Amino acid sequence: MSTMSNPTRRLHGKVSLITGAARGIGEETARLFAANGAFVVVADIDDELGQKVVASIGAEQASFHHCDVRDEKQVEETVSYTVGKYGRLDILVSNAGIVGTPSSILELNMSNFDNVISTNVRGVVATIKHAGQVMVKQKIRGSIICMASTGALISVNTSLLPYISSKHAVLGVVRSSCGELGEYGIRVNCVSPHGVATRLACQGLNLEESEVEEISSSSVSLKGVVLKTKHIAEAVLFLASDESVYISGQNLVVDGGFTAVKPLM
Repeated sequence: MSTMSNPTRRLHGKVSLITGAARGIGEETARLFAANGAFVVVADIDDELGQKVVASIGAEQASFHHCDVRDEKQVEETVSYTVGKYGRLDILVSNAGIVGTPSSILELNMSNFDNVISTNVRGVVATIKHAGQVMVKQKIRGSIICMASTGALISVNTSLLPYISSKHAVLGVVRSSCGELGEYGIRVNCVSPHGVATRLACQGLNLEESEVEEISSSSVSLKGVVLKTKHIAEAVLFLASDESVYISGQNLVVDGGFTAVKPLM
């Protein structure tokens, strides 16, 4: 609950929908949004963890809705639930994603590839589609933030081809959709974190949290800071707030200078 202290209310009264919000970056973002005055819908496939996040934030400010972003109907229902409960939708954080199973392309399981793409790309498109429809209909100058990765800029792990491919695609979706939605005053951006030691990342890489943090910290040019979920949530908060009112179609890279100084070979 550390993110709930000293709120600045930068999202006061705004309604947000966050997918993949039962843990990791999504959970941290939900807490930070609530601390800044937003109403938050926590959307996830894990009902138990999602309900715990809502309970810890407070039912007066947060609620849970089951959503598997691979199923467009569930996405549509989750957006409808948000509008039905709070009357509007100002912010979408399309964060739900998976890493997939590491594999050489020579031995790639195509079912695994399809699942990663379905979650990380199709899910993002579906959430933008249905949230965008509501924002356009209600004439809301909303903000949509998608979760990409430094893997959208450089292939940092060749054994994660499905994941790397999906994050490249997310960047394309953001750049494509910002043009059309910008006509309605809706901003679309993405955040690209470097290696964050979330449970999802640790499981996908089969590493301990301390190992992921050590690898991530050793690879960046910025020393003295260990990348945490709160740093990513703060970047998302900036893009959700009116402080970034003229920023759209951008990829906010949170990587301690990794992609700026990474050698090509």
